[in-house]
Amino acid sequence: MRLFAATLLCAITASAQDNIKDLEIIGQIKRQAFDKSQVMDTLSFLSDAYGPRLTASPEFDEAAKWAMDRLRSYGIENVHEEEWGPFGRSWSIESYTADMLAPRYSHLVAAPLAWSSPTSGPVTGELVYAPLPGREYNPTKLAAHLAEFEKKWQGKLKGKIVLVSELPHEDPQTKPDFERYTPAELADLAKAPEPHAEKKIDWNIFEMPEDRAEQRDLFMSLPESAIDELIEKLDVERNKLNAFLQNEGALAVLRTDTRAFNGKLAAEQVGSQKCSVKAGPPTFVVIDEQYSRITRLLDKKVPVTIRLDLRVKESGKDLMAHNIVGEIPGSSKPDEVVMIGAHFDSWHTGTGATDNGAGSAAMIEAMRILKASKLPLKRTVRIGLWSGEEQGLFGSKAYVTKHFADCKTMKTSAEYEKFDAYLNLDNGSGKIRGVYLQGNDAARPLFEKWLAPYSDMGASSISPQNTGGTDHLSFDAVGLPGFQFIQDPLDYETVTHHSDVDTVSHAVPADLMQASAIIATLVYDIANDDAKFPRKPMPEPEKK
Repeated sequence: MRLFAATLLCAITASAQDNIKDLEIIGQIKRQAFDKSQVMDTLSFLSDAYGPRLTASPEFDEAAKWAMDRLRSYGIENVHEEEWGPFGRSWSIESYTADMLAPRYSHLVAAPLAWSSPTSGPVTGELVYAPLPGREYNPTKLAAHLAEFEKKWQGKLKGKIVLVSELPHEDPQTKPDFERYTPAELADLAKAPEPHAEKKIDWNIFEMPEDRAEQRDLFMSLPESAIDELIEKLDVERNKLNAFLQNEGALAVLRTDTRAFNGKLAAEQVGSQKCSVKAGPPTFVVIDEQYSRITRLLDKKVPVTIRLDLRVKESGKDLMAHNIVGEIPGSSKPDEVVMIGAHFDSWHTGTGATDNGAGSAAMIEAMRILKASKLPLKRTVRIGLWSGEEQGLFGSKAYVTKHFADCKTMKTSAEYEKFDAYLNLDNGSGKIRGVYLQGNDAARPLFEKWLAPYSDMGASSISPQNTGGTDHLSFDAVGLPGFQFIQDPLDYETVTHHSDVDTVSHAVPADLMQASAIIATLVYDIANDDAKFPRKPMPEPEKK
């Protein structure tokens, strides 16, 4: 009995000492992340000085060079760019203006859509309201609408400025612009989703909910391959519209969007970035308040004159794109890899601060913290900053295919078995509240243990649900452990997402410091754990 008691006492003492050591390490990480934080300085350079960062643009290349120099200054090794592609045309705005000249002068709150054709100097023209359902997500219905549109407007658009968007018909927003998760909402996230069998989606009858939150939930429930298929089918039809408008000799195109409201613009792309796809006429998105005014004037037969000017710099050929990679070599298991990452690219109207300069800055900061703290790391820690995410996770997919496995064939490389886990940050600058398990139930006790020291900072929620729309899916698609964090919403979805106000002013410094500390802590724990991270079964190859 005495021997047993002594053994038990030794075990308890050893466990207590281990816990003290772990807390000492977390204390080191917190001192670097909080007292010596550089995350906002990094974000400011990425966004204020080098944003926006449209993939393959000169601005992206300049931002990438700065980020690589910063990583090297922190002592990160093997910092380099990895090429993938070809992606498409380089496109960068030199200048633009949009003005209503009659019946009264009004400067239009407008922005060109990416990869839009430029104007040949300032242009004015007669306006035509020719609405096409712009929020149709059923490819079959969209094709039918387009056929009707072409039949109605063929031969009537030459030299005209065409308004192609239906007026948004949505109830005024009742949700606050800025919010944090409540305990009740986090409790809902922690609930298991209702079991359901995976179904083959029939795009002929597919319907998208009108509510944006419901749309997001639906997309998160779809397999990534299904989302890719849907986007590809919709893009085919939308590119047909661009080609029709160009062939008909339309002078320019104006659009609006449900998110282009209250003086805020949301602008993405007008069509394909590929040189092989015919570009449409110069295309601008205009805020709803002004767009609807124009349509009301046209309905009253009041002549409206608009002047547009768009100058862009673009390549005459499809270019290769690049990801940014760097690492801290492991000591005893250097061939095993833990990865962290975020997408580095952005859209072009704001400066890409919350989407996703914030995630990129936090990941760069986590690498700095690990290096500056001189913490021992058994496994190699690697950062990946991805391009082409906004167009379909292209950069991370290319990286995973090159280094680990092809999601179509599930043929793996030698690096596949040596991979440990991937952590991603891409939902604005909100603090981390937990992690989505992405269906990996065996990861729960690990994240519960490693997040426990940050429960007093609000990071304790473990959600069995999946989340979609960002680069962890590229890893998950081939059976590698890939995770996205639960983050406070702040005003990411309501204000900054893909908008012209996506700037550093909307980033919350304390939240990004907290996120950087948590990421550095989890990386330390994963890199030094005795066992490799548990995996889900490898998915089946895609059927031909």
